[in-house]
Parts: sequence; structure tokens; C-alpha cells
Amino acid sequence: MITQLKGKLIEKHPTHLVIECHGVGYEVNISLYTFGQINDVEEIKLYTHLQIREDAHLLYGFMTELERAVFRLLISVSGIGTSTARTMLSSLSPKDVQNAILSDDVNKIKTVKGIGLKTAQRVIIELKDKIKNLYGIDEISQKSNNTNKEETLSALEVLGYNRRNSEKVIDNLIQSDPESSVETLIKLALNKL
Repeated sequence: MITQLKGKLIEKHPTHLVIECHGVGYEVNISLYTFGQINDVEEIKLYTHLQIREDAHLLYGFMTELERAVFRLLISVSGIGTSTARTMLSSLSPKDVQNAILSDDVNKIKTVKGIGLKTAQRVIIELKDKIKNLYGIDEISQKSNNTNKEETLSALEVLGYNRRNSEKVIDNLIQSDPESSVETLIKLALNKL
């Protein structure tokens, strides 16, 4: 099993990279989340997942161990293959996937292309306990973040802002500072909307 690659970045595309390690070029499939985190550097280190199929050996690369762990959990769910898991991590950050699963947010998971209601429900049911244990995430802080998020969204709706646009801004704010109060979230969101 190839668990990580460290080498020279030869090619960079939104869907894949080519990394040269000691004279061998590895094509590594990536998500848009990983693509967005790669600066124009010469040396790169990626955590990897190797999938061996009858017709191909495919390597998937991730900037963080967390993203790889979420990817591996997603592909353990019946009906979700590597392509769908990569699409999910291109649409949502690993933290967004965790938060959606922990807060039973079926609609957020359904926003991913190729995932319907039943698959979204299956993801939540099968992964809720597993994702909770991922890197010591505790449910209490998730529920408090979710309550703050809902209160902030309600306040912004009352002020006339579109819920979908507001939700994206608030998710980013909570991700950057999970301990933000409702008042702080509203102030920061108003500056960004």
C-alpha cells in the first residue's frame, strides 16, 4: 500500500497531479479541495489511497490525513465509489462532510452531484458513529455550532438575505472560528454578504 508521496510536482490539474519521486512519475487523482490547497511549490507531500482494480491501479491524493480518512469512510458506504467520494470532497470540505453527517443534514449531502436522498441517508446512518471518533470530534461542540448556525441564518433571513448564500458564508465563518457567538457570526456575515 502506498500511503504517502513526497516529491517534485511536475503537472498540476484540477483533477490530478503528476508527482516525480526518484525518477518515477505518479499520476495522483485529487479533489478540488486538495487542488485549492496546493500552492505553486516544487516539492509536495500528499497522503494517498491506492485502489487496485482488475483493469487499473488508481492513486488518490489528499493534502491532509483528515481528508483521506473521510474519503476512506465514504467509500466504505454501499453505493459510494471513489468517483462519488472524490466529487463529494470537491463540493464540500472534509469538515463540511463531518458536520453534515454529525448534524443529520441530509440536504447538504444531497447537494453533491450523484447523491440522492437514500444514499445521503445511508451515509449519515453508516458513518455517524465512525466520523464522530475521527480525530476526537465531540458531538457537543457540533450541536452548539449547529444551533449558532441556525440562529444566525434565521436572523439573516429576517434581515432579507438569501438563506443559501448566507449558509455558505456562515459555514466558512464557523470553520475558521468554531467558538464564534451568534452575534459575532451575524456581524461577520453582514460584512461578507
